[in-house]
Amino acid sequence: MKGTDRIIVLITAGSEEEARKIAKLVVKEKKAACVNIVPGVDSLFRWKGRMDSARESLLLVKTKASLFPEIVSLVKEIHSYEVPEIIALPIIGGSEEYLKWLDRACP
Repeated sequence: MKGTDRIIVLITAGSEEEARKIAKLVVKEKKAACVNIVPGVDSLFRWKGRMDSARESLLLVKTKASLFPEIVSLVKEIHSYEVPEIIALPIIGGSEEYLKWLDRACP
């Protein structure tokens, strides 16, 4: 499969409500074709020099790399965290029908 502009963006949110707000925004603004919300994720992390933990929701955002900067900007505007997790991973393959749909859904 040739290289593409398609990515999955991982975003954690402090609550399912916040996750839904973020998901609705990026889909409504046509920055993502689809967002899955996985509630009840237990996260362990180092923050301000100490070990911490949180119960979070994880968003799986299917989009294009060219839209990533806009997603980062939108999420930072409404996210409750001082430093939200917003990371991108390449999509290296998938069902051709799904990938074509993703391309059409993210102009």
